[in-house]
Amino acid sequence: MLEQILDLVKQQGQQVVVQNPEVPDSANNAVMMEAANTIAGGFQNMLSGGGLQNIISMFTGGGQGQNNNSLLSNPVVSMMVGHLAGNLVKKMNLNPAVANGIANNLIPGVLSNLVSKTRSNDPANDGFDLNDLIASFTGGNATQDNTQTHGFDFQGLIGQLGADTNGDGKVDLGDIVNAVTHQAQNQQVQRQSGGLSDLIQGFFK
Repeated sequence: MLEQILDLVKQQGQQVVVQNPEVPDSANNAVMMEAANTIAGGFQNMLSGGGLQNIISMFTGGGQGQNNNSLLSNPVVSMMVGHLAGNLVKKMNLNPAVANGIANNLIPGVLSNLVSKTRSNDPANDGFDLNDLIASFTGGNATQDNTQTHGFDFQGLIGQLGADTNGDGKVDLGDIVNAVTHQAQNQQVQRQSGGLSDLIQGFFK
């Protein structure tokens, strides 16, 4: 699933970054790598911080029909946008207005496509699966019946009308949240050695 996210960054980046005259050609890949790191790191931090429900709500009822503007109102997305914009200014000396424009288009654009393709029943989008996304950041593997090693089918929640049982905008998962949080924390420690950064850097070479 990580490769699908990286591919979406590359696709979205063609217009937002590569064709942007304000971004030097020599910086194109570095900007897209920073965006990919921001999105991957954002998901990792969300899961390790107990934010599984926030991710699920993005892909279930809360994710339906989301466009760039509605995604920008999501605090998690706003945090990713701010993080990317700040790094583009600090690390690559981009003009703050240019950096903000890139971040405000690239992050929501990628996430909107990710949600749309993951919710889609089109066989062409079979590679987009919420189980695989969560497994990518918890060190698990989705099984053949599309369930996680901890026994819960997250993909099955997508489009499920009864997912939000109490109308509070969250899917109540209890022990599943705790299990995923613990796994994500362990995976985050393992990835501090640079494995995720190496994967992203290799993708944009």
